[in-house]
Amino acid sequence: MNVQANKHSADATTVEEGLAADNMAMPVDSKTATEVAMQNTLLTPRFYTTDFDEMDAIDVTPVREDWDKLIGQMKSDPNKGHFKKNEDWDDVDWDGMDPALKREFIDFLISSCTAEFSGCVLYKEMKRRGSNSDITTLFQLMARDEARHAGFINDALREAGIAVNLGFLTQQKKYTYFRPKFIYYATYLSEKIGYARYITIFRHLEAHPEHRFHPIFKWFKEWCNDEFSHGEAFALLMKTDPKLTSGGNTLWIKFFLTAVYSTMWVRDHQRPAFHEALGVDTTWYGQEVFRKTSEISKQVFPITLDIDHPRWRKGLDRLEAANRQIAKGKTAGGLGGSLSRMAGMAKAAAAFVSLYTIPALKHDVPEDTRLEPAY
Repeated sequence: MNVQANKHSADATTVEEGLAADNMAMPVDSKTATEVAMQNTLLTPRFYTTDFDEMDAIDVTPVREDWDKLIGQMKSDPNKGHFKKNEDWDDVDWDGMDPALKREFIDFLISSCTAEFSGCVLYKEMKRRGSNSDITTLFQLMARDEARHAGFINDALREAGIAVNLGFLTQQKKYTYFRPKFIYYATYLSEKIGYARYITIFRHLEAHPEHRFHPIFKWFKEWCNDEFSHGEAFALLMKTDPKLTSGGNTLWIKFFLTAVYSTMWVRDHQRPAFHEALGVDTTWYGQEVFRKTSEISKQVFPITLDIDHPRWRKGLDRLEAANRQIAKGKTAGGLGGSLSRMAGMAKAAAAFVSLYTIPALKHDVPEDTRLEPAY
């Protein structure tokens, strides 16, 4: 299939057009950024594959009314043309930026770009393999959005003289197999926590524009609204089968909630200069994002985590300290470094178990699943 290239991924109407856009193939020395994006650790975004036949067999009849409304909204494409530089894009003094901030911000952009492109790859593959028009239509629309986001972040990285080689990632990055239900839990939470993260930063910078050290934050409102819509789609997918959010699967939901929250906490605490530049206390930010995500997830999950439990913050802090020990041990190398790293891994496992065993908060799931971005 030959796809006519667009001048910019922001103007693409399909994922194929987005990936073929001019700005997705601009030459740049991307070795360093691509090496970072290629890493596979507990804290880095992964590429996923799944049982596509099982996903293709989903029947959305139980949620047809809400489904058609959501698909209609996504087809209307309110963000077409949005994710590219315009007159609101301020000049960025990369050379004059504080070195610690520059390092952490670039790491944030690379991680975000990889996560967005990971979604694009998964959704595009579902669209390619499926024959169920409801499912393939949804994944085509979500893949389109994620391609735009990844392309836009790469545009920002190019100003710093680097970019992620997205085509290389597609071919070379390791893929992790997840059963469809795990894809639902993980991706739903990824999209909803992405919304909570972006809207919290956007609202903070609305009130404190003096902390907006880069223009990309001006685009976060529309960006997070895409994330919200994608999360709504996965909520409806889970709503088609009540077994996915009941019985023993509640334990899996709790696992993914704990894993996603604790990963975000540890990763954000690795970027102190980034959050200081934003004028945001990292601990407050983490808890605020958890509160938003927990409130939103009540639409489909029968439990939320008790983030005010006395063991919650202690467990997160222990996990973060263990991660620092693991990183130091890896850097040190040798027998001493290996022993320190293994000890850190044991501490991290114990901290995670402590977090996971905090009793969850139960509630009734509403009959009406759909929500609107209201933060």
